[in-house]
Amino acid sequence: MRPDPLLAGSLPTPSPGSGPVVARLFDRLLAAVFLVAWLSLGAQIDVLAGARGLLPAAPWAASVRAAGASFLDAPSLFVRLGASDAALHAGVAAGVVLALLALAGVAPRVCFGVGTVLYLSYAIACRTFLGFQWDNLLIECGALATLLPRDRRARWAHVLFRVLLFKLYFESGLAKWGSPLHDWQDGSAMTFYYETAPLPARLAWYAHGLPAAWHHFESWFTLFFELVVPFAIFGPRRLRLGALAIFTGFQVVDLATANYGFFCYLALALHVFLLDDEDVERVRRWARRNGDRTGGGSDRPRAAASACARLSDLARRWDRPWVRRAAAGAVVGAYLVASLADAIGNFAAEPSLVAAVEPLRRVLAPFRVVNTYHLFGAITRERVEPELQTFDGVSWTAHDLRHKPGAVGRAPDLVAPHQPRVDFQLWFYGLSYRRGAPPYVAALLERACHEPGVIQGLFAEALPAAPAVVRMAFYRYRFTTGEERRATGAWWKRELLEVSRQVGCGG
Repeated sequence: MRPDPLLAGSLPTPSPGSGPVVARLFDRLLAAVFLVAWLSLGAQIDVLAGARGLLPAAPWAASVRAAGASFLDAPSLFVRLGASDAALHAGVAAGVVLALLALAGVAPRVCFGVGTVLYLSYAIACRTFLGFQWDNLLIECGALATLLPRDRRARWAHVLFRVLLFKLYFESGLAKWGSPLHDWQDGSAMTFYYETAPLPARLAWYAHGLPAAWHHFESWFTLFFELVVPFAIFGPRRLRLGALAIFTGFQVVDLATANYGFFCYLALALHVFLLDDEDVERVRRWARRNGDRTGGGSDRPRAAASACARLSDLARRWDRPWVRRAAAGAVVGAYLVASLADAIGNFAAEPSLVAAVEPLRRVLAPFRVVNTYHLFGAITRERVEPELQTFDGVSWTAHDLRHKPGAVGRAPDLVAPHQPRVDFQLWFYGLSYRRGAPPYVAALLERACHEPGVIQGLFAEALPAAPAVVRMAFYRYRFTTGEERRATGAWWKRELLEVSRQVGCGG
């Protein structure tokens, strides 16, 4: 049996192109993102999907079972095993443990496989609250990570991740180019973006105040780097490093000006596939010279190393060159076909093409292992914020969520990589509130009436124990100008648009 450099506690020898050193780095970054995602979900699972939450998972799972849905239709463990509060908490705890094991280098491919199945189960059971594109991206990354070896080169596995990175940027560029508002093409998109992003951070106020000419440049440059630069992902090293610098700069701006949960961190993790092994080693050598003793992996516990050795021995029984080549060809081919089919279904204008790929898309859609990405396809031009208000029989009181714009004097905060999912989702409600309240909003009003303790964690101030009436008020928010802020200290200015029908809390 050939020695396993991972179990021996030494790094694989760097080689041209991305290889095992890059794979090991990505594994740790992905494990860290999974850990954050689980901790963030665990902090709010009760209010999202608990028995008294806004979208309880248990009755939903029971209805899916009663309807006779197969696992292929709803691939969630909670449909099969039940979605009690105890099960929801146990699943989150299991996800945290799996992420920690992967972070420590203990059978990461197994941990990513099991963790991805588990996260998919939550994404399906929590419905609206875990339906963001970065939730799908995490599932797709986790599925591909099960194919990524850490002790040898596997060009095909790295190609899959580069294809995913290409999809993330190029498809988002296609969505921007096809925006019905043509706001990216005429340069106006970024004049609105910082003000209307779902959960802006403090620096968004400063960015919004930059000259219009700069925002036009940002809009056009974004089209360039999403529609042209992604082709460098498959180019020689210098082109890849140039793409890395541009993509990373974009994500740093996103990180600093808005809260998108773990998305930006996950995108940055994918960027490592633009590096060669030697690039990673060069950074490590520089870090060591400056007193940083990172890397190595020799701190793995002996028991964990033994477990990895047993798994490696089992895997090598099937590790034959011809088997590997055949499997690689099949997986790469299937992934490319599925990705192309999904892209055609989302972007093609020819109805016959869309109809041709629809059967394959329907089969794959529930599993979310192949996705299309269309981030910021069209930028919202006004910000409408719903505000919960309660009436005590004398006066109305407004209640601000912790991370949404509320009182105009409160600065936008930076909460990522945690994603406050109710705050985030209410932004979408503000865009279409005239169409009526979705189920989770109706549940929010009902809880405010009768069980305020269930939703108290969402709000900055204490909710009244027994309000007489509750309602939603809808305000149009805009950033203040520099002069207005100096005069008033306010970050926002707002105007009331309308209020919803009142909900009585009596009886």
